[in-house]
This record gives sequence, C-alpha cells and structure tokens, in this order.
Amino acid sequence: MSPRVGLDLPTVLRAASELADEQGLDRLSLGELAARLNVRTPSLYNHVEGLPALKRKLALYGLERLRDAMASAAVGKSGDAAVLATSEAYVGFARMHPGVYEATFRATDPNDEELAQASYAVVQVVMRVLEAYGLGEERTLHMIRGLRSILHGFASIEQAGGFGLKLDPNVSFRLLLDTFLAGLRATSGGEA
Repeated sequence: MSPRVGLDLPTVLRAASELADEQGLDRLSLGELAARLNVRTPSLYNHVEGLPALKRKLALYGLERLRDAMASAAVGKSGDAAVLATSEAYVGFARMHPGVYEATFRATDPNDEELAQASYAVVQVVMRVLEAYGLGEERTLHMIRGLRSILHGFASIEQAGGFGLKLDPNVSFRLLLDTFLAGLRATSGGEA
C-alpha cells in the first residue's frame, strides 16, 4: 500500500503533537491520530511503526523545537539576559506544548543515539549561554544540571497544577531564576 498523497511524516507529527498537547501523551493513540488526519489507522504505518515509534519521533520533534525556541530566545543576548531568555523559552515551550514536552522526557533510551544527539543539542544551547560566566567545562555542566532541574521542576509542577496558591507563578519563576543567577555570578566571581 502506498502512502496517501499529502500525508507525510511532518504532517503526522504535527497532528500527533496537537493531540498530545490537547489530551496528554498517555491518551495519544493511533486511532485518534488517524481520525484527526482523516485516514485509516493502517495508513499511519507507512510513516511510523506503531505507537512507541510515534512517541519516539514525537520526542525528537519536541527536542528540536525546544532547542530552536531556546536558541532563538538567546539571539543578541548574553550573560543574565541570555539565561533568562532561554529559561523563559523553555518554560514557555512546556506551557504551550505539554504533551510534546512530556514526550521529550519519556524517551530516555540511553542506546538511542539520535535521541541522545537531540537532547545534547538542547544542552549545547545552554552551554553557549553559560560561556559568558567563564566557569570551565566541568562547573558549566554542573550549572546546566542545576538549571535543568529548576526549569523541568517548575514546568512539571505547574503542569500538574501544583501551584495552587493565589500567587502569580511568573513572579515565582522570575525570583527562582534571579536566585540561580545570583549563585551563578557568585560562582563565576562576578557579573556576566
């Protein structure tokens, strides 16, 4: 059976990302995706080898878009401004694409070189942003772990509805980043 004209992997991934964002990654199914695309479910097998393969491709799709969002946010900025911009882009991506964001963390096969490279591309954006602080390679990697923990922790708690107090989460997020930046500057010995 040949693929339907006009149906290609990018189209399938866009539709899958919309469904995952609307309903959650766990509710994503090939049947619903086929209905969204107005095709029969077997037609999807011309583009993906089942639901696990679709979720893996969705993870790659999400990592590429996350990297692009963060890199775009950093353009023309350095130091604290770049850290703030990329951090806001990260959390903004998680807010706009909760299902796709979740897919990026579910696909963690350490033997999957393509996923590892896509993940590392996100790390490289942060590495370039942190170069302004002159921390050296090892300390930069520690700071990347810390910042990732902050960003993922905040995004995950927010997605789960964990910020129930009547306080603006954006203010909390900015205070958290300001505290991280103060520690980063103290570690680097000054301003960036």
